[in-house]
Amino acid sequence: MASIPIWPGSSSFTTGSTPFGFYDADADFTSSANKVSSWCAQRLGYPIVDIELQAVNFFTAFEEAVTTYSQYVYQYKIKENIGSLEGASTGSDLNNQYVQPNMGNTITVAQQYGTEGGSGGNVEYKTGSIQITQGKQRYSLKELFTSESGSMQIQRIYHYAPPAIVRYFDPYAGTGTGIQSLMETFGFGNFSPGVNFMLMPMYFDILKVQAIELNDQIRKSAYSFELINNDELRLFPIPTRNQKMYFDYIIEGDRNNPIRNTDRSLITDVSNVPYTNIVYSTINAPSKQWIYRYTLALTKEMLANVRGKYSTIPIPGSEVTTNATELRGEATAEKASLIEELKLILEESSRSKYLERQANEAQHIQDTFGKVPYPIYIY
Repeated sequence: MASIPIWPGSSSFTTGSTPFGFYDADADFTSSANKVSSWCAQRLGYPIVDIELQAVNFFTAFEEAVTTYSQYVYQYKIKENIGSLEGASTGSDLNNQYVQPNMGNTITVAQQYGTEGGSGGNVEYKTGSIQITQGKQRYSLKELFTSESGSMQIQRIYHYAPPAIVRYFDPYAGTGTGIQSLMETFGFGNFSPGVNFMLMPMYFDILKVQAIELNDQIRKSAYSFELINNDELRLFPIPTRNQKMYFDYIIEGDRNNPIRNTDRSLITDVSNVPYTNIVYSTINAPSKQWIYRYTLALTKEMLANVRGKYSTIPIPGSEVTTNATELRGEATAEKASLIEELKLILEESSRSKYLERQANEAQHIQDTFGKVPYPIYIY
């Protein structure tokens, strides 16, 4: 049987002792590596039993444990803040940076509604005009804009009745409110209507404007239009004079384009959020305890793989059966348990859980104070 190297009882970490060297330059990591190696070996039974591992195996497990911890912590942070991170620059390292929640994505979605409602958005509104001819009621809008590369979508047509206010205040024909005779009664009739003013309540003006508009709706043909197939325009009433009529439109290709920003250095998904490997020296003591225990589980798994190569070891007059199967089972169970423990901690520290705890705390405080006797004041 081949000679199996065993743990010599101590180790001396040097730069390059880990496969990836993620943390080799961290003094805190290098000083902990030797201590963790000794702790894991003793937890595995050294020096009562031989440990068929070398220092490099313990260092590898330690590096993997730190990286696994970093993976779950930062993946959780990415999931928690991806809505606030999308669209930000990938050029800045987010390690140990506070991510401020924002409404960037919410506003981006809302802009689409603004575009359709004509109150903003991120699609350019274009303006066109057509020549209205007296007596002509039907017009084709698209025929006038053959130069546009995409299909037009009409958003607004400026075809409205003249505002009632222009007939309310007419400096040459009186106010139109029937108060001219009232002014005559007060002796103000000798002045030009253009300089006559009488103080009236604001609701008086509003009621008169509404009366003019209602009169137009009942006694006149309403100003409206019919747009057929987003092209053929039919005007009501039939135009009585030549004039220009304006309208707003967008290009459907602009509205349907999903790419608004072609910058290649933006966060677009969870794969390019700029988190790097965690800085080991910034990890607090409780988190390091998790890393130590995960390192032990990994070393159990490695030791089980080594001992599994030799199910029995001959000794003088007999043979010894290794415990590879038991070690592998323990390692699998411990790793799964530690991962679940870490996930639970991260979920309990989420923003939604924090707000939920605050709400519960506020409710309990209110219930407690509600049972405090109220003082009686006697006057």
